[in-house]
Amino acid sequence: MPHEFAIEFRNVSYRLDGSRELLHGLSFGVQRGETLVLLGKSGSGKTTSLKLINNLASPSQGDVLVDGRSTREWDVIRLRRMIGYVIQEVGLFPHFTVERNIALVPKIENWPSQRIAQRVRELLSLVGLEPKLAMRYPRELSGGQKQRVGVARALAADPPILLMDEPFGALDPITRAEMQKEFASLQKRLNKTVVFVTHDLREALLLATRIALMEDGRLMAIQTPQEFLKSEEPFTRAYVAAFGSDLRS
Repeated sequence: MPHEFAIEFRNVSYRLDGSRELLHGLSFGVQRGETLVLLGKSGSGKTTSLKLINNLASPSQGDVLVDGRSTREWDVIRLRRMIGYVIQEVGLFPHFTVERNIALVPKIENWPSQRIAQRVRELLSLVGLEPKLAMRYPRELSGGQKQRVGVARALAADPPILLMDEPFGALDPITRAEMQKEFASLQKRLNKTVVFVTHDLREALLLATRIALMEDGRLMAIQTPQEFLKSEEPFTRAYVAAFGSDLRS
């Protein structure tokens, strides 16, 4: 029987090399199929929280559970194979073609070559890229195209969970808006469990099922976009006010 939450933080704190605490007593759950946006300023603990989910870091206190099992108990390779990871810098291998970049995990998983080729074609179509781009190298792509390839690579082995760390932050405003709309449409079709990091409230309102507002490693609020905009909690109101009154309309 599936666990209630796809991801759960239970009183999680994190210290970096025994120094100051970067996360303080985080407790929340991520429902299956939802897009939980971690929102907050730089240094609020958003990226650190993501790294705890795929065991790039371990909690100093408490537990992070994926499918009801602590990340300490998971085989780290199996854990990361069920989690797609998309970052702002994309991280494509420059000496690999688009096709090889997307096919990376399926090849590691020893998929048959015909199945891999079919999956690459499916994913290029899914993220809005022409088939002819499969043989290009990352240096031959625009920023938006690279980011689409990054999303395709994260989806390649059809993982149930996606972690996205400011994935559109480096794009120009027009391309960023396009990618946000395309991702929202994609998520409606795929119904993945997504944890999405951003400092941009407008992006959070567009993409989130719920918004988790973080400050100094603490969870200040976790609400639907509608609840967030109407919140009377002072810290939430201040964050909304910083983005302008037009958000409430």
